[in-house]
Order: sequence, then C-alpha cells, then structure tokens
Amino acid sequence: MIKSILESVYSPEIFKEMGHRLVDDLTKHLDDKINEKTNNAIHWNEPDDELHFWQEFLKNGNTEELFKEITKRTTYVHHPHYIGHQVSPAAPITALTGMISSLLNNGMAVYEMGMAPSAIERVVTDVLCKKIGYSLKAKGFLTSGGTLANLTALLTARRSVLKQDVWNNGNDMPIAIMVSEEAHYCVDRAAKIMGLGEKGIIKVPATANFQMDTSVLEKKYQEAKAKGIEVFAIIGSAPCTATGMFDGLDEIGDFAKKHKLWFHVDGAHGGAGIFSKKYRHTLKGIEKSDSVVIDGHKMMMMPTITTALLYKNGKHTNATFSQKADYLLTESEHEDWFNSGKKTFECTKTMMSIHWYTLLKMYGEQVFDAYVTHLYDMGKSFATIIANEPNFELAVEPMSNIVCFRIVPFGLEPKQLNRLNEMVRRKLLEDGEFYIVQTKLRGIHYLRVTVMNPFTTEKHFKKLLKKIMKFAGKLKPYNF
Repeated sequence: MIKSILESVYSPEIFKEMGHRLVDDLTKHLDDKINEKTNNAIHWNEPDDELHFWQEFLKNGNTEELFKEITKRTTYVHHPHYIGHQVSPAAPITALTGMISSLLNNGMAVYEMGMAPSAIERVVTDVLCKKIGYSLKAKGFLTSGGTLANLTALLTARRSVLKQDVWNNGNDMPIAIMVSEEAHYCVDRAAKIMGLGEKGIIKVPATANFQMDTSVLEKKYQEAKAKGIEVFAIIGSAPCTATGMFDGLDEIGDFAKKHKLWFHVDGAHGGAGIFSKKYRHTLKGIEKSDSVVIDGHKMMMMPTITTALLYKNGKHTNATFSQKADYLLTESEHEDWFNSGKKTFECTKTMMSIHWYTLLKMYGEQVFDAYVTHLYDMGKSFATIIANEPNFELAVEPMSNIVCFRIVPFGLEPKQLNRLNEMVRRKLLEDGEFYIVQTKLRGIHYLRVTVMNPFTTEKHFKKLLKKIMKFAGKLKPYNF
C-alpha cells in the first residue's frame, strides 16, 4: 500500500498527463481573461462561505475538478479589469520557470543545493546594480519579498553604521531610523522587530503631495540628537505604496552623506523604473543610496514572491548575518558570493533567479522598459480622464501607475463622501467586473487603482467610472 501510493505520487506518466491538462486549462484561462471573453476580474465570495466550500471540497469534491476550482475561485490578475493591488500579471513563461523551481526544489542555502540558480542570481543582481548606477564593487542577492528585504537592509545599516556590535552583543542605547510618514508599513514593522520601538522611528512629515518633506530633515535629525538618540539610517520611498509618489532621493542622499547615515531606498514597486528611459527621472539620486529593494513581482512581471536587495558596497552582502554553521558553511578567504545562506534572512529559498534570467534572456532589458513605461503612461491617462469628469477628483497628480481618486457628487458632507466611496468600492467588489482597492489619506476615503495589466486601456477606465456612477446613483443618501 505504502509503496503503491508513493509510486503514484512520483509517477512521471501521471505528472505528464496532469501537466498537459493543466497547461491547456491555464492557456484557456489566459485567453479568456486577456481577451476579455469573460467580464469579471474577481470571483468574490465572503470569507466564511469560501472556507465552507473548501472544507466540503476536501471531503466530497471531485479530484478532477481541483485545479479548475482553484483557478476559478480567485482574482484574475491577467484581466484588464484587474487594477487593484501591486501584484503583476505574471508573464506566462514564468509559470514554466516556476515549475522548474518547484520540481527541482533546490533550496539554495549552500552552493551545492543550487548551483545554476546561484550563478544565475549573481548575473541578475549584477545587471540590476549596473542599472541603478552602482560601481563594480556593488553586489546583491534575491530574497522572499520586499518586507524581508527592507528588514535585511536595515539590519545591514545598523551593523555597518553603529560602533557597537548589536547583532552579537545587544544594544543599550536609543537608536533610530528616519522615514516618511507615508512610507510602507513594513518599515515600521522592521524597526519594531529590531527593537527600536516608537521612539526609534522618526517620522518625517509629508508635503501636500504626499512626498517626504526634505526641508525638515535637519530639524528632525537635530531633535533626535538632542534627545540622545543616534540615527543610523534614512529611508526613501520609491514610491510610497498608498499614493505612488516618489520621495526626493537626490536630496535625501545628500542629507545622508552629510550626517554619515545609511541611505536605503524602498523601491519595491517603483525601483523597476531604472529600466524606463521615460520615467528613470523618478529615481533621480538612487545611485547615492547604500541599498535598494526592487520587487520582481510588482513591476517586472514575475510571480510572487521575488525580490532583489542590492548594495553599493558588495562586502555588506555577507556582513549582516555573519555567524557560524560549520556543518553547512565554510569560511573562505575570497568573496563567498555563492552561498546564499550567509546573506539572506532565510536559509532555504526558491530558485527565483531563473524568473529574472529567463525574461532577460528571452526578451532583453527592453521588456522591463516597455512594461514600466506603458503602465506609468496609463496612470497619467487615467488621471487625465478623471480630471475631466466633474463628479470625480484626484487625491494627487500621479507620478506612477498608482492613482487615488474619489467620486464627489454635489451636496454631500465630508463624512457622507467617505461613506459613499467606501460603499461604492464594496459594490464593485461584490459585482466582480472590476477589481480596485481603497485607501485613506489624511482622513479622506479614496478609491485606489494600480494599473498592472499591459492590456488595460482608456476604454476600461471610462467603463469603470461609468460603473461607479451607476452604483453611486443607486445608493440612497440616508444609507451613508
């Protein structure tokens, strides 16, 4: 019995049969969504109802329908109506590289468990460092997501800037980072994981356009210094998640150099702009940074989660987690670039480098230029459409493919407008034709669109606004 079930699990013939069937199903899924043969961008279901479905399916569901049900009961990121979260519709070829990674299952903690992907990772990160504008001394590595990469960068900053060895000896003095009040929440999370606490997160106010107000950096720094707090790093958002607005990296870089701070750029979303000839200017000053995070699964068409952490000084890649694991890692006199476990927070990780390498090999750097440039162009196009609609207003003129807006029918109080936009978004979710998200900026509720699909056009934006007007018209004032 045991032998027969294991033979079935590992059967090449069964794998081949199921694989062919799944590729056919996914090909149809792509065709239906990209070419809009189906209207909806999401198959919405209430959490408890969805949980009940899968509990029952485990007991009574048809195994032949398993993959189809998973595919159906989800969010369709390849549909042009998917304009919600910052997750890209993965290039179909990366489904195949993902299959290679999953089947070969090379953990990559040490070179012996990831020879090809380790070398490929070095090639990919070298390309990214060069595009940032770093010198040949720069190096980097890939890791599992922007949150983990930002945490790792801050750990590196702490180890590199502070005189005391906090990693090995702990910390007995107040230390801090500086970051915009509009930065992604993962920065706060990372700082608190590091034990900095609230006092160790110096929030720099944002301008009216939601960018870091660099004019107050000196004041904030001196205030911290007067309190006996040692600032060791400053973070620039490229862009901030809520609004898609880029901090002034050039000015932040100069400030960091003046005070000998570690300058980190959270470019999880917009760092891919280094490939865009048209929008490279949004990242002016990025070359002054000490470290940069770029997510492949946001603006580079890769599956989740695929992230690069790049360092201006390649020696920092091995310094952050230096500790002994003699049964795995050996000390080497030369640069040990090929043992991933020395550099990353995680020991085991997927062969994510093959996603980047395959896209570069098959399509060249121009594919990233085309993708980023088109999506940013569409963000500006959507903003223009909204500006010409009397019943809508923008939160801010977009710098990227993230657009925050709201419906503003005449005669409603601020609280009513907030409630109206919140209810409209809920109606859109339940309807399923469009998938967008929402955010709150300085107490005002906005609808939020991130143009991630290269097939989303002006006609889809106009259709979305028409649908919003329709839902808003059906909502009675006394309901909100």
